[in-house]
Amino acid sequence: MTMFLIIAVTVLVFVVIFQIAKASEYVAVLKGEERTRKQDNKINGFMMVTFLVLGLVGVWYCNELYYKKTLLVHDAASVEGARVDSMLWVTLAVTGVVFIATQIVLFWFAYKYQESDKRKVYFFPHDNKLEVIWTVVPAIALTVLVVIGLRNWFLFTGDAPQNAMVVEVTGKQFGWIYRYPGKDAVLGKKYFKNIDNATNPLGLIWEDKMVQDDIVMEQTMYLVKGRPVKLVIGSRDVIHDVGLPHFRMKMDAVPGIPTTIWFTPKYTTKEMKEITGNPNFQYEISCDQMCGNGHYSMKGVIDVLDQEEFDAKMAGLKSAYATLFPEKDPNAAKPADTVKIAAKPVEAAAKVVAKM
Repeated sequence: MTMFLIIAVTVLVFVVIFQIAKASEYVAVLKGEERTRKQDNKINGFMMVTFLVLGLVGVWYCNELYYKKTLLVHDAASVEGARVDSMLWVTLAVTGVVFIATQIVLFWFAYKYQESDKRKVYFFPHDNKLEVIWTVVPAIALTVLVVIGLRNWFLFTGDAPQNAMVVEVTGKQFGWIYRYPGKDAVLGKKYFKNIDNATNPLGLIWEDKMVQDDIVMEQTMYLVKGRPVKLVIGSRDVIHDVGLPHFRMKMDAVPGIPTTIWFTPKYTTKEMKEITGNPNFQYEISCDQMCGNGHYSMKGVIDVLDQEEFDAKMAGLKSAYATLFPEKDPNAAKPADTVKIAAKPVEAAAKVVAKM
């Protein structure tokens, strides 16, 4: 209902402006062109001031209405993401002040210096001082912002801390595949020609010993609170983009060209549910690059846990190799071992009976 009302008011305003314009044309015919032009200037000057006031009120109203629905209400969910928030606020402050100031001057000047018989126009074709000011000042401001951005970018894409866990994230139309290294802490090799949607979605080379303990999953990515994580990002088909809005991170997923980014989660999923007041809160991994008809559905879930919870979760998962080849799983109990284990109680029972 509110949206309908806003649309109706907007249409009404445009209709009124159109009617005023048409009425001005008729007045021009009746009163003469010179007098009409001066009258139009007054109307336009008044409309400029009106538009300025309504525009600023509209900006304030939209901020009051929608700010609480943005991610900026809560701070970044990663330590490094706080730098992005800081950079964003500085950029908004600088550009916002300049924008509001220039818009006020623009519309106010249109009203104040409208055509008047009592005032002559002052014209100057060139002013070195003004040109230096409006060239050098913006250049310095933008240079500072760019330098801050580059420093943050080099941090996020640089070497991760030594204690960082590694997770491989692979995009596909239209979902995400996650791979964790096993006890060897090394991701094994893969080859795109080995890809099979049913049995080998990443094209892992099973003969590689480093592959055989890697854990692969497609539903949820698990991270640890307070522990840096390095994402090794790639794509299986077209260009995707790993978007981590709550962590304030994003990175392209390019076929054949691995990219990396790292960050440190600050809050577990349970803590974020309390912070946001949303019992259904989930960290989201989205695709921020148009990648096809199903782009809108390309979402994943990230569950941030404590270290103990994470260890328990990983302990309950089998490697992709062990899942596909259970008979080759080194952790699986062998039939011979089962017989020996079962035989011991029988032998012990026989000895007790003999003594009796």
